[in-house]
Amino acid sequence: MLELEISYTEPAVKGDTSTGAQKKATVETGAEIRVPLFINIGDKVKVDTTTGAYVERVKA
Repeated sequence: MLELEISYTEPAVKGDTSTGAQKKATVETGAEIRVPLFINIGDKVKVDTTTGAYVERVKA
């Protein structure tokens, strides 16, 4: 697993909070992944290197 910083993501749309809702985000390597709506630019996340999938947000 890698810890990567979110370099870009759209802000969450208010009211668009259905269970498991996700949005696109770009990490510092330039790769695009799907993340939960609460993830913001500058957040660090763990990414599974075998699937490229979001695992969890890294606590500061």
